[in-house]
This record gives sequence, C-alpha cells and structure tokens, in this order.
Amino acid sequence: MLDFLFRRLTAEPRRGVALFDAVSRIAREPHWYVEGEVPDTLDGRFAVLATVTALVLVRLERDGEQASVALTERFIETMEAEHRELGQGDPTLGKTVRKLVGSLARRNDLWRSAVPGAAEWTVATAESLYKGEANADALDHSASALRRFWAGLEQASIDTIAEGRL
Repeated sequence: MLDFLFRRLTAEPRRGVALFDAVSRIAREPHWYVEGEVPDTLDGRFAVLATVTALVLVRLERDGEQASVALTERFIETMEAEHRELGQGDPTLGKTVRKLVGSLARRNDLWRSAVPGAAEWTVATAESLYKGEANADALDHSASALRRFWAGLEQASIDTIAEGRL
C-alpha cells in the first residue's frame, strides 16, 4: 500500500520467499486436515500456517538469525495479498492484517515456552491448532507431527532452514 514510503525492511526483497514457500507447503499437507482433524477452513488453514511459521521463527530466533525478519515480512505480505483477493479493502485490511500478525505473535510466544518442556507440547498444540478443543486421536497426531517437525528444525543448520530446505 505505501511501498513507495516504506521500502522493504530486508536488504534483499526476495529474501525469505523460499522459506515461506516451504512453510506454506508444510501447512498444506493433507494429514493436518485428515488425521489431525484441523478444520479445512480459512481459520483452520491459518492456524496450521501460523503454527508452523511460529515454530520456524522460534528456531531461527534461538540462534539470532535474521531470516526470522524475512520470514515475518513474507508472512505479512502474503496475509495482505490473500485478504485483498478475498475482497477486503483498505479501510479494514490493516486491522485484519494486524489481527493476524498478533495471532502469529501469540503462537510464537506459546511455542517459545512449550518447546523446552515436552509436557506442555500437547497443550500448546491444542491451543495453537484447535483453540483448545480437539479429538484426542487428532490432537495426538498433530502433536506428534509438530514434534517431528521441531526435531527436524533442531537438526538442520540455520542456512538450510533459511534456504527453505525443511
């Protein structure tokens, strides 16, 4: 909207695209919506995307990696573009995008505290994906999938993650 006033925050405008594309691919995997029973709605798909993004951000932030800034910028860009396509105009678009970014920030805080303690993982999964209400089998599936995803992030180098090779 005001690109002419606020040029990209990252030095490389396309930085973070490969990483956001990888996060988006993971969020589109059918198992979240089939075995995990996350509602296949705009809200459900956003919950999965924001959860996966938050886990990647937690991993990147742990090592002080600037790729977290680029990923967040791509997330905001995409949310704005998607909601424009849904027909939202300028008067309400800013408020909606701020709400979505706030939701990502809450998930980021949630996962920052849950990642170190395995006991909180299922609770964090329920809150992050299901707003607290989930079938026990679906919750177990999603919590296990997120644990595996986190384990892969922990083993990967920062460069590998920043390049979108998740």
